[in-house]
Amino acid sequence: MIIAVSGKGGTGKTLVSSILVKLLSKTGKDLLVIDADPDSNIPESLGIDVDKSVGDVREDLKKDINKGKIPSGMNKWDILDYKIMESIVETPDFDLLMMGRPEGSGCYCAVNNMLRKIIENISSNYDFIVIDTEAGLEHLSRRTTQSVDTMLVVSDSSKRGLHTASRVGNLSKELEISFDQIYLILNRVKPGNEKEICEKSKETGLDTIGLIHDDDIVSKFDIEGKPLIDLPDDCEPVEIIKEVIDKII
Repeated sequence: MIIAVSGKGGTGKTLVSSILVKLLSKTGKDLLVIDADPDSNIPESLGIDVDKSVGDVREDLKKDINKGKIPSGMNKWDILDYKIMESIVETPDFDLLMMGRPEGSGCYCAVNNMLRKIIENISSNYDFIVIDTEAGLEHLSRRTTQSVDTMLVVSDSSKRGLHTASRVGNLSKELEISFDQIYLILNRVKPGNEKEICEKSKETGLDTIGLIHDDDIVSKFDIEGKPLIDLPDDCEPVEIIKEVIDKII
């Protein structure tokens, strides 16, 4: 099952992704986490150090080809595929792959193209794949999430956040990208504003599967730089995402 987390930047994508990893890693199933956001917050939120991203691997291969270190007859994708597998960080509970961004003038489109192929090649090795997508809509227009089973769109109470959420739903229909499930998660909701934000969220055309209040524990973790995967099991965001998992699986 491939679960992607989408939405406007700053709305809580990484929070939701980190808690998904926290909970799914306890199932005993094989889990791969893909950080597809060039801003790359997932490793820090999971307490993991990553030495090399897919973008780095691609740049290294380009340099080797330019220097004549790769024989002309060798299949470049086979080499790249092998090196990408080497860049996966393995932990006792999950594996992590960071897409990153090419250096210099390299376009992020190249990494997105590779992400599609990586998902095709590697998905059968895992029971669950969680993808923290790049902010906005680019992952849809570039079709990097076309193989996703469940799309969770995160938004805060802002008009811009809800507009992006609406566009995710609309654009996926325009591009004929069919998810088995697509839901909205409302984050940082102020107590007392639940009814108002739920009414506004209906304009997105997405069914709301979870509502997370503005949480002091999450704020404390952010301020102190603590990994979000270490959030206590009894805090509201973790309990809400547990309910989300129970509904989508």
